[in-house]
Amino acid sequence: MRKIGRNDACWCGSGKKYKSCHLAFDQKIEKYEMMGHEVPEHNMIKTPAQIEGIRHAGVINNQILDIVGENIKAGMSTEDINTLVHENTIRLGGIPAPLNFEGYPKSVCTSINEVVCHGIPDKDRILKDGDIINVDVTTIVNGYYADASRMYCIGTVSEEAEKLVRVTKESVDLALKEAVAWGHLGDIGAAISEYIYANGFTVVREIGGHGVGIEFHEEPWVSHIGTRGTDMLLVPGMIFTIEPMVNAGEPDVVQDKEDGWTISTQDGSLSAQWEYTILITEDGPEVLAR
Repeated sequence: MRKIGRNDACWCGSGKKYKSCHLAFDQKIEKYEMMGHEVPEHNMIKTPAQIEGIRHAGVINNQILDIVGENIKAGMSTEDINTLVHENTIRLGGIPAPLNFEGYPKSVCTSINEVVCHGIPDKDRILKDGDIINVDVTTIVNGYYADASRMYCIGTVSEEAEKLVRVTKESVDLALKEAVAWGHLGDIGAAISEYIYANGFTVVREIGGHGVGIEFHEEPWVSHIGTRGTDMLLVPGMIFTIEPMVNAGEPDVVQDKEDGWTISTQDGSLSAQWEYTILITEDGPEVLAR
C-alpha cells in the first residue's frame, strides 16, 4: 500500500487526518502482510460514500429480481424476461449493466438447465414445465453497481433439479458464515466446495465471484473451491460477489463458439447458481444484493 503521512488526508475520503482515521486499520493489515498473508490494496476497500451508493444499487437490483419472481412462468420466452428486466431497471432509475458490456447484446443473463451462465435471452427460447433457470441481474445506479442472481423452478421440476437448486443456495448461505473480517477468501471457497461435494455435486472451477461496486468486475477474484486460512485477507470495506456455479455432473464447461458467451456443462448435466453481493464489516457480512 502507498505510504501516507500521519497528517495527510485519509485515503477513504472522510476528510479526517490519516492518523485519526485509517492509520491503525492499515497498520493491522500490514501486520498480516508481514506474516505472509495476501492483503487487499486500498482500491479494493470501499469508502463509506461508495458503500452507501452500492447499497442503494443493491436495493434496486433486489426489486428487479423480485419482479422477475412475481412474473416468471412457463410459456414465457427468455426475451420476455429481458424486456421485464430492462423496462423495470429504467423505471426504477437504473441502467442494466450487461447491455453492451464487452459486446453482450441483452440486459440480463438467462441460463436454463445445462447452461451454467451467460445465457443470452431469445424470443424463441420458451420456458416449460420442469425447467430450472438462473436470472442474473446487474444494475448501475448513479454510477454504482450491484450484482445478484436467483434460480427459479418452472412448474414441477425433477427431484435432482430441486436438490441442485436448494443445495446451491444453501452453500452460499454457509459461505456467508465464513465471510468475516480478518478471515480469508479460502474460507469461503472451502465452505462451498465441501458442502457441494458432500451432496454429490461439483463446483465449476474456471468461473468465480469478483469484486464489484465501482465497476462491473473488479479484484479480487473469488474462487468457490478453497482451503481455509489461504487466499486474500478479508478486510472491512471489501465488496464482492459469492456466486458458485454447481453442476449435477462433472465440473467441466464449454463455451458456445457461435455466440461467444453461453457457458454450458460439457456433459449436458444440469447446473445451478445463486449470487449475492456482500460487504465485509467488523460485525459480519452485509448482503447488499441477493
